[in-house]
Amino acid sequence: MKRAIILPLLLLVSLVAVAQSETPTVRARIEPDSVFIGDQFDYVLEVEKDLVQTVLFPEFTPKEEGIVELVEVLPTDTLERDGRRLKIAQRYRLAAFQEGLINLGAAGVLYADKNIVDTLYAADSVILKVATFEIDSTSQSIYDLKPQLTLSFKLAEIRGYLLWSLLVIALLALAIYGLHRYLEARGRHLKDLFKPAPPEPPHVVAIKALEALHHQKLWQSGKHKLYYSTLTDILRTYIAGRWSIGAMEMTSDEIITAMRAVELPEKARMDLTSILMDGDLVKFAKFTPEAEQNESDYTKAYYFVEETKPVELTPDEEENE
Repeated sequence: MKRAIILPLLLLVSLVAVAQSETPTVRARIEPDSVFIGDQFDYVLEVEKDLVQTVLFPEFTPKEEGIVELVEVLPTDTLERDGRRLKIAQRYRLAAFQEGLINLGAAGVLYADKNIVDTLYAADSVILKVATFEIDSTSQSIYDLKPQLTLSFKLAEIRGYLLWSLLVIALLALAIYGLHRYLEARGRHLKDLFKPAPPEPPHVVAIKALEALHHQKLWQSGKHKLYYSTLTDILRTYIAGRWSIGAMEMTSDEIITAMRAVELPEKARMDLTSILMDGDLVKFAKFTPEAEQNESDYTKAYYFVEETKPVELTPDEEENE
């Protein structure tokens, strides 16, 4: 009775051991097995093995560069699992560039199980058929390139563009005519639109510069030298533009001397002298004036320009003259 039980158990254990000791099987195929030159195809390696067995797929290297090229290696895929048996596959995407039959060889994988390390190969080599387009020269003739074909010009081809161009030109002419009549009604001419604006009078330029200087607050931040340099330069520019005196290249004494020939209110002459002298003290003697003096010199400069600017005549006064 005991023997009847033990013998089947021993047989089952031996069968399991034999199953575990079976080496993996390797198969290789290509999909599809025939392509045209330049087409891509898949080289597939399939391995059926036990769960505890380890296999390593190779890095695919074509035997002849330029004939078969590797495009990409796709991820390893599990195809089937049955108990302890596992079937996995590795795909290599390739491209062929030579006509004929190409032997891709017998693929191999690295196999490891306990103390065994070996390389397992597929049973057969993989053959790829690469075809090309066939030209039937008996029924199809080969011709040279045709010369450039010159077609005759037809007005109908550009008639639409001409009509739109004429319409745009007519609208522009109408707009220009309307603008011309509008300006004539106001005593002006079309060419006046393209004349540059007349330069501003010297007193207007000076007043704007003085107002800009006031907003900079230079002396309030301790920049007395820069303040007086800017203030006196504004007056020099005004004198040069108002009376055509080269004040920008003159010293303060030379300006005061040159201005004696100009008819000025006595107060304006004294204010100009005071500003120029104070400016020289600050710029060359490092004098620091009080706040009241800074404000006073600014006010003197402002009123000097206002009191000496050209007198604008009213229309009645111009008629009387």
